[in-house]
Amino acid sequence: MQVTTVGLDLAKNIFQVHGITNDGEVVFNRALRRAQLLKFFECLDPCLVGIEACGTSHHWARELVRLGHDVKLIPPIYVKPYVKRGKSDAADAEAICEAVTRPTMRFVEIKTPDQQAILALHRTRNLVVRQRTQTINMLRAQLAEFGIVFPQGVGHATKFAKRLFEGECPELPDTAGGVIAKLCEQILFLHGKIANYTHEMTQVARREDRVALLQTIPGIGPITASAIVATIGTGKQFSTGRDFAAWLGLTPLNRSSGGKEKLGRISKMGDRYIRRLLVIGMMSRMRQITKTPERYDPWFADIMARKPGKVAAVAMANKTARMVWAVLTRNEPYRIRTI
Repeated sequence: MQVTTVGLDLAKNIFQVHGITNDGEVVFNRALRRAQLLKFFECLDPCLVGIEACGTSHHWARELVRLGHDVKLIPPIYVKPYVKRGKSDAADAEAICEAVTRPTMRFVEIKTPDQQAILALHRTRNLVVRQRTQTINMLRAQLAEFGIVFPQGVGHATKFAKRLFEGECPELPDTAGGVIAKLCEQILFLHGKIANYTHEMTQVARREDRVALLQTIPGIGPITASAIVATIGTGKQFSTGRDFAAWLGLTPLNRSSGGKEKLGRISKMGDRYIRRLLVIGMMSRMRQITKTPERYDPWFADIMARKPGKVAAVAMANKTARMVWAVLTRNEPYRIRTI
């Protein structure tokens, strides 16, 4: 029987495949070990393969595309409604096989190795930033036990650490002094690692044309631009800029019913990392607009006048996301509209 659609449920070592014919008849639903997977698909005629967009999914999608198959990556949240009673690998593979055939299903664009390399850089830098924050919090807590307090912020923590190694050591018991010295050493080490990762991101931004285009948008720097390009590529998987903003979780939840429109807080359903970078960029841009409003789009000055600061920053991030989509899909730089 001719297999036309396959649902592939990924795992670390044991994979589940569910294949059906054009009429929906089940041909197989079996488990495969990692070493057997590619050999199994080599023996199949080119067909539609559905995979949940999860860890290692982009790697396997690229491998199956090389074998001639049409591979579609599906967000796991859109597969869940098709899972019948119970939870098993066989049921998951069957649900994936069903979901991939739906005409209105939304898919994830397969990332290239270069895109995943940039994302690896971002994720590692983000991990080190969290470690630095944890270490600074520990340092402040330990010093507070001895009545020593310095202002919040990374800059104040690194200055304290540098002064400590320059000889300005506060009066502490010997044991506590050794602990504080180790924490300060760790903070300076992590701070240097973050600077190195940031420099690497800047070098990547100079080599990538699409990253350079996104940096023409005010409030978008090399870190945000490279993260967006590495995550969504060309952006053509989104029909409109509003779809991209909704995917980032920057649009309000819609609870409308009975002809009454009810909008809640933003959904926060999408990529948390890019959403955070956009909001941080808009917070910085708000300070610039306050100083010279005549140099910026009047819409931003108006929203800042009508809304609280953080609400305005989220609204500006939403609008900026739509600008990002337009710049990527049109492949042309952003032109600032002023008063």
